[in-house]
Amino acid sequence: MSKSIAGFSKLSKSKKIDWMVETYFSNAEQAKTVLKQYWNTNEKLQTLHDEFIENTITNYYLPLGVAPNFLINDTLYTIPMAIEESSVVAAASKAAKFWLDRGGFKTTVISTTKIGQVHFMYHGDKDILKNYFNHIKSQLIEDAKPITKNMEKRGGGILDIELRDKTNEIDDYYQLHASFETLDAMGANFINSCLEQFAKTFKTEALTFDGFNDEEKQIQIVMSILSNYVPECLVRAEVSCKVEDLTENENISAEEFATKFVQAVNIAEIEPYRAVTHNKGIMNGIDAVVLATGNDFRAIEACAHAYASRNGRYSSLSHAKVENGMFTFWIEMPLALGTVGGLTGLHPLVKLSLELLHYPNAKELMQIVAVAGLAQNFAALRSLTTTGIQQGHMKMHLMNILNQFEATNDEKLILTEQFKNQTVSHSAVVEAIETLRSKSN
Repeated sequence: MSKSIAGFSKLSKSKKIDWMVETYFSNAEQAKTVLKQYWNTNEKLQTLHDEFIENTITNYYLPLGVAPNFLINDTLYTIPMAIEESSVVAAASKAAKFWLDRGGFKTTVISTTKIGQVHFMYHGDKDILKNYFNHIKSQLIEDAKPITKNMEKRGGGILDIELRDKTNEIDDYYQLHASFETLDAMGANFINSCLEQFAKTFKTEALTFDGFNDEEKQIQIVMSILSNYVPECLVRAEVSCKVEDLTENENISAEEFATKFVQAVNIAEIEPYRAVTHNKGIMNGIDAVVLATGNDFRAIEACAHAYASRNGRYSSLSHAKVENGMFTFWIEMPLALGTVGGLTGLHPLVKLSLELLHYPNAKELMQIVAVAGLAQNFAALRSLTTTGIQQGHMKMHLMNILNQFEATNDEKLILTEQFKNQTVSHSAVVEAIETLRSKSN
C-alpha cells in the first residue's frame, strides 16, 4: 500500500530507491536491479546527471542517431537526433539525400526577438498610469543595467518595453510587455531577471510619483515571466526544384506527385484534424534535434502550436506550391534556441552534438532545426501521397516487435528476411514468431 514520506529530498539516492521499491514494487530487488543497470559506471558523469534535476534515481535513455547528407546553404551537415520513434531518423536521412542532388535546403533567419512580461493589476486612472509609465520607462532600463551589461557588450539586451492595457479582457489588468535580444543564449534566466527588476522598480517608484492618490498607488504585481511564445523569433527553410526533377517513384509521374503533395499540404492548412498530425510529424524532426542539442523541446512545442493557431484556426506550419513549373516547399516558424548556457555546456552528448554541427551559433541552429522539421515533413508527405505511411514505418517498427517478444538473433534474421516482401503488422509478426518457434520445437 502506498504511503507518504517526510524529508524524501534529503535522503541519499540509495535510500530514495530503497523506500520507493519497497513501497511500490512487488519484487523490490528486481526493480532495484533495473534502476541500477542504467547508472553510469563513470562516477563523475553519473553525479553530473544526478544534479540536472531533483530526486534522481537513475538515467532514462533515449537513442541518439544521426541523419547525414543535409546540404544547408551549401554547407553539408550530419544532424544529431535524440528520439525513440521508429523511422524518424531514416525518413529525415532519405529526405536529405533526395534534396542533396537538387540544390539542398535554403534557410533565412527573419528575426530573433524574444518576449517577457510583467503582469500587474491597477484600478486607478488610465491616463495617470500612462504618464507614469512614460516617466519611469528609462529608469526601468537603467535599473536593469547590472543584469544587462554583459549581454549588451555582446550586442544584445533589452530592445523595448511597452505598457499594454488588457482591461477589456480582465478588469484592472495591464502588462509591461518587453522585447529582448539574447544572442546565442536561449535567455530564460536573463529575461526573467530583467522582468523581476522591472517589477520592483515599477511598483516602488509609483509610491512617489505625482498624480497618484493613495488608492491609485496600489500597483499589484501578479507575476513576472518570459513568454515561450516568440512569433518574432522566426526562421524560414525551403526546398525547390523543377517539377520534372521530382521523379523518383516509377508508379507516379512527377506532375502527379507534385499535385498530390500540394493538395496534401492544402488540406493540412484548412483541416485542424489533419493539421495536428501533419505538424506532429514536423515536430518529430524538430524535437529530436532540439533535445540532442540540449534545448527545451517543451517550449519549442508550445510555441509552434500557438503559432500554428495565430490566425484563429489551427493550421499547417509548412506550405507548398507549384508555379511556372517549379515546385517549392517551405516552413516558416518561431524557434527560440540557444547554444550557450544550460545543458549546452554540461551534457557531454550535447557538446558532441554541437561539435558535429560545426559549433553553430543560435541563428545557425535555428536554421538547422527548421530544416530537420521540413525534411521530416517532406518524407512523411511523400510516403502518404505515394506508397502510404505504414509500409516504411512498419518495416522500421518490425525490430521493436521482435524485441518485445525477445526474439533471438537467428529469429531476427529469419523474420527480417521474411517480411522484406510482406506487409508488417503486429498480428502478422506475432503469428510468424509463433509459427517459427513451433517448428523449432
